[in-house]
Amino acid sequence: MKIGLQMPYFTYPGSGGQEKLGETFGRIAQDADNGGFYSLWVMDHYFQLAGFGPPELEMMEAYSTLSFAAGVTKKIKLGPLVVGVTYRHPSILVKTATTLDVLSGGRSYFGVGAAWFEREHLGLGVPFPPLKERFERLEEMLQIAHQMWSGERGKFDGQYHHLAETINSPNSVQRPHPPIMIGGTGEQKTFKFIAKYADACNIFTRDGVEYVKNKYDALRQRCEEEGRPYEEIEKTTLTSNLVVSKDGSVPDEAFKAVTPPEAMSPAQAIEFFHQLAEIGTDHAIFNSAVAHIPGALDIWANEVIPAVEKFVPAGRS
Repeated sequence: MKIGLQMPYFTYPGSGGQEKLGETFGRIAQDADNGGFYSLWVMDHYFQLAGFGPPELEMMEAYSTLSFAAGVTKKIKLGPLVVGVTYRHPSILVKTATTLDVLSGGRSYFGVGAAWFEREHLGLGVPFPPLKERFERLEEMLQIAHQMWSGERGKFDGQYHHLAETINSPNSVQRPHPPIMIGGTGEQKTFKFIAKYADACNIFTRDGVEYVKNKYDALRQRCEEEGRPYEEIEKTTLTSNLVVSKDGSVPDEAFKAVTPPEAMSPAQAIEFFHQLAEIGTDHAIFNSAVAHIPGALDIWANEVIPAVEKFVPAGRS
C-alpha cells in the first residue's frame, strides 16, 4: 500500500509568512520525498475552501506549484487533486500536464474532475456552466487528452472544442500517458468515466471505511458495464486534516483549519490504513495540519509508512 501527502493550504504559522512560503513548501516537498511518501498533491483552486478557512487565505496555482516541487525533489510522484475542467482550455491543460511529466522525469499524475466551487469562478470571471455541461466538457477533455498523448496529429471535433492539429511535442515520458485520476463519487456519470477513460479513482474517507467499500463496489459494476477490468483501476482515498503524533495530540503550531483535525497515534493510523487496504485501497492520501512543522513528517517516515508499505490491498497478489 502506498501513502501520499496532499497540501491543501499554504498558510504556515510561524514560518515567516508569504516571503518564506516557497522555502517552507519546498522543505515540505523534500521531507516527503526523503521520508518515503509515494506521492505529493495540491488542490486545483484559486480561493481557499471553507473547511480550511476564509477565501483570501493563501492559495497557489496548482501546476506552477507542482513544477516547483518537481525541481526540488527526486522520486516522489506529483499531481493535482484534482484539476477543475472549467479552469483551462483542455488542450492547453494537456500540454501543461505533459510539461510537468517531462520535467519531472515521468513522475506526474493527471487528476481531473468536473469542478464545483462556484464562488471562485464568479470571483475571477471564469464561466461556470451547469453541471450537465461540465460533465460533457470533462468527457471531451478526457478524449482530447487520450488523443494528444497517443501521438495522433489529427483533428478533434467535439461539441465544445474543435482542434485542427493535436500536436503534443515533447510527448509524456510515461507511456501511454501519465496516470489519469478522476476525482468524485458519482456512481453513474463519474464512475462511468473512470471505467472508460481513467487509471485511478479518488474517494473521500470522511464517511467511513464502509462508505468507501460501497463506492468501490459501485465502481466495479461500472467497470463490468464498460468491459474494463476493475483491477486495472488504482483505488485511492483522501483523508482530510489527519494529525499523527506520538501521543495522538495536536501541536500548538498546527494550521488552524475551520474543521478540527482528527488526531491519531501511529498505531491508530496504521490500523486505519490497514482497514483501507482490506477493502482494496492501493494508495491512501491524506492532508495534515502539521506538515509545515519541521520534523512533523518524521513519524510517518519512521513508523507509519514502513508498516503500511507491507499491506497488500485486497485483490492484489
